[in-house]
Amino acid sequence: MRASDRAYEALLGEIQSGALAPGTVLAEVEQAARLGVSRTPLREALGRLAANGLVAQQSPRVTVVTDIDADDIRELFELRRALEETAARLAAERGDAAAFAAIADGFARVSLDGAAAMDDYYALIARFDAALDAAVRNDYLTSALRTVRTHLVRVRRLARENPDRLAASVAEHGIVARAIADGDAELAAHATHVHLHNALRSILDSVEGRAGHHERGAA
Repeated sequence: MRASDRAYEALLGEIQSGALAPGTVLAEVEQAARLGVSRTPLREALGRLAANGLVAQQSPRVTVVTDIDADDIRELFELRRALEETAARLAAERGDAAAFAAIADGFARVSLDGAAAMDDYYALIARFDAALDAAVRNDYLTSALRTVRTHLVRVRRLARENPDRLAASVAEHGIVARAIADGDAELAAHATHVHLHNALRSILDSVEGRAGHHERGAA
């Protein structure tokens, strides 16, 4: 792996996990030394992160991690709806029915009991995303989806754990996968729309509720 790729992956993981919180200053000299790379590959990595909106340059040598708020989340979901509803429709028309039927069966068997089960669930989500990308056969669409998913990792981390919403999300994913397997493009797109509507509402309730709690605590 190239030094710039290694630096990018390290910084991306730390931003997505919250180890590098919004507002954190990423000074070139310090970050290059910490990551064990020279400043040229570090600049390349920071440039990629900036292109994805994860960092912003404050000066020629100082970059900061960007914040994400409720308005950002709404805008992200506007794009996500357009992309994912289109992807679901195309996958129903072009995808491997057997592959999506197997994924739908996987969602029907999902357990959310324990850390290992949760890891299996997120692995199934990744499998579904990969199958969707392969099915649409559109490099422009899948490239845009990858960018959205990069931000979604941060968004999900901001939301509180909600067992009821998680269980509903499993069922919603199952409906989408089954509709794609059945070749029902309109149902696949509509089920994706419903899933994203519910996901956005839950995330905003969590984020805005947390903001209100902080404001009351500071009063």
